[in-house]
Amino acid sequence: MSRLGPVITLAAGAVLAAGLGVASVTATPTSTTNEYATAETTTSATPPAPTPTKAKPKTIEKADYAGYVTGNGGLIAVSVRNGKAIGYFCDGRTEAWFKGTEADGKVALAGFGDARAKATLGGGKARGWLAVSGKRWNFTAATVVKPSGLYRATTFVRGAKLRAGWIVLAKPRGGFYQVGAAFEGNRQIKLTNVNDERPTDPVTLDQTTVYPKDVDGFIQEMQ
Repeated sequence: MSRLGPVITLAAGAVLAAGLGVASVTATPTSTTNEYATAETTTSATPPAPTPTKAKPKTIEKADYAGYVTGNGGLIAVSVRNGKAIGYFCDGRTEAWFKGTEADGKVALAGFGDARAKATLGGGKARGWLAVSGKRWNFTAATVVKPSGLYRATTFVRGAKLRAGWIVLAKPRGGFYQVGAAFEGNRQIKLTNVNDERPTDPVTLDQTTVYPKDVDGFIQEMQ
């Protein structure tokens, strides 16, 4: 099942970095000597204790989550790879792409404009919230395995970028639920013939065949 509609594409990013310095001071030894007696005196200042270093955050090597957005009915997908994180939200009316970071089980994502999302990972679930176009919703997304998850297809046609994104989520009683959107430039086009069980099979966008990728195939492109 697919639901498509007018959408807003959001993309942004954020990168953080920090550094620590260590300083030490040592006095130079001194000595005095005369013809009647020889004596040597050496003084040395005790160096200060090293500045405590902050433990390096732990990151999740690989995890994929997908689930429903409470009070909205759309789907959200969040994927993390070694500290990098991306997300996608679509409800058939609004679409949003996010990118950001994961550290110590905390995910922070940013999209275009005021779009934001945050989640805490644990117990096989991502629990958090997302804000898009002035509206905010909560979500709980469970870990998923292929074919469930996030997919994206892009190419260029007649100088315009052709792109599509969608989420596949297995239903409890069998089958799949799918929602996504496609565009040629800023013009929305139909997203059709996506094979829910094999979502990386070629699909047709505006009479052009494109080849979808799963998260591992495009996460680097979005950072």
